[in-house]
This record gives sequence, C-alpha cells and structure tokens, in this order.
Amino acid sequence: MRRITLWLFSTVAAVVLLFSYRTSTNGGGPASVAAVAPAAGPTTSPDAGSPSAGSPSAGSPSAGSSGSGQTFTGSVAQTRWGPVQVSITVSGKKITDVAVPTYPSENGRDVEINARALPILRQETLDAQSADIDTVSGATVTSDGYLESLQAALDAAHLSG
Repeated sequence: MRRITLWLFSTVAAVVLLFSYRTSTNGGGPASVAAVAPAAGPTTSPDAGSPSAGSPSAGSPSAGSSGSGQTFTGSVAQTRWGPVQVSITVSGKKITDVAVPTYPSENGRDVEINARALPILRQETLDAQSADIDTVSGATVTSDGYLESLQAALDAAHLSG
C-alpha cells in the first residue's frame, strides 16, 4: 500500500510539472525579441545595391550606393536554419565593405545568435581580405553558410578566396 501511494504521488507530481512547463513557443519572449531584431540586428553598413534573397542576379556585380566601389553578391547558401547571403564591396582589389542582407531570423534564438556572430564574421573578412576566416563558436551553421556565400562573392569579384 505504501509503494502504491508513493508511486501515485510521484506520477501526479510529474504530470503537474510537465503541464506547467513553459516552452519558448509561448508568447512573450521570442516575439518581443524578434520585433526588435531588425533594428538591433547585425551591424553592417547599408547596401542599397544588393539584391534581395533569391534574386536571379546573385553573384553578379552591381553599382555600390556610395560610388566608392563595385558590389558583388554571393549566391544564397541554404543552411539548416535558413538562407545566408553575403554581399561585398570591392575597390581596387580590396574588400572595403561586407553586408549580410539575408540570414536566419525566424525566431528569437536565430536573431540572438546572428546579432553576435555576423559582426564578427564581417570584421574577420575585412581583416583577412579573403574567405580564410574562422567560424564563430555557437554559430557554426550560419558561419558555414556565410563562408559559402562569401566565396561565391569573391569568385564573382575575381578575388582569391
């Protein structure tokens, strides 16, 4: 009798705890983060000359908005968490700017990861002047997609990767 009572109490407690658990899909948390995400997203300079995601002109050059160089947009890299696309501005065989017009931002966690990772990847690209950069820990999937698209943009610009 004692074992049955203990078992019944444990089962009821487990069921109560299970149903009281709040998941990240409930309202509040991620929705409020996602609403702020575009403004607080990756810090890249404006790239008015880059096409939107899935554009047929991916990998082709286009005029930069400031006239200081030519902009080359890499192909859209499809990753497990969403598409990633990189756009570079080249002036005199030197990468002068990097933008990421397309990146995973479907939920609050994607926004959080990419808000940290993309500025690091951008700065490493500007420092290395190539695609020979490290991936960002905790953002491996996005980093791999970034590197794939960056290499396509470098190829379009006829720069070594």
